[in-house]
Amino acid sequence: MNQNHFDHEKLDVYQIALEFVAHANTTIKTLPKGKANLADELHRASTSITLNIAEGAGEFSKNEKIRFYRMAKRSATECASIFDICKKLHLVEMENIFKARELLTRIVAMLTKLVKAKNEN
Repeated sequence: MNQNHFDHEKLDVYQIALEFVAHANTTIKTLPKGKANLADELHRASTSITLNIAEGAGEFSKNEKIRFYRMAKRSATECASIFDICKKLHLVEMENIFKARELLTRIVAMLTKLVKAKNEN
């Protein structure tokens, strides 16, 4: 990567998180009227994943990096729960849920690995 990139842009987990934000945004557009609360939560939580990864990558302190990556992980699991709710209420297609879970599983695994690696340093 060239010098005009930020640290977070070099992280695979950030790129996957961006892909998830796009997927979540598509999902939000399909939610039925009357489900604005779920749409708002999904928007907030999905965006929070990328924002916290970026903040963590920009930190110098190991403990602060870990804190932000853990917040991103919590937001990812919150998104998984939102998709569980959507599934239970039959609000979105199963293919949509499978895609969300695939991305979120990858994000959580990568963030867990980042936190463990930082703890070992």
